Amino acid sequence: MDEIRHGRCLCGNVQFKITGDAGGVTFCHCSMCRRQTGHHYATINVKREQIEIEGEDSVNWYQSSESSYRGFCGRCGSALFWKSDRWPGIAVQAGSLDAPTGLKGKFHIFVADKGDYYEIDDDLPQFAQSS
Repeated sequence: MDEIRHGRCLCGNVQFKITGDAGGVTFCHCSMCRRQTGHHYATINVKREQIEIEGEDSVNWYQSSESSYRGFCGRCGSALFWKSDRWPGIAVQAGSLDAPTGLKGKFHIFVADKGDYYEIDDDLPQFAQSS
């Protein structure tokens, strides 16, 4: 049986359903993720065919680098998604998912760029750049 997870933005204008394995949570500590969210990114990476988005016309996509885009609700500003021309999937903010998620942390990326105001104090693998 497929796993099903639901999520939404703060105002509920964008809602989504993810079907199938969501893997684990990736924590990204790069400066762009920190600037967008106010801390590090916590996402699950899924295939595009695994996600159905209701209110998709309300998702605004900001091109944050040459090949990467960050999706957020145009009404309330909630950070929701990340996608890249170089990767076929979509990253979904773990904090936008309804509880219980059943998810566990997988690894940390871009730790060489992490903020100086916190420590990574778990036993998950850490990568200086991408995994």
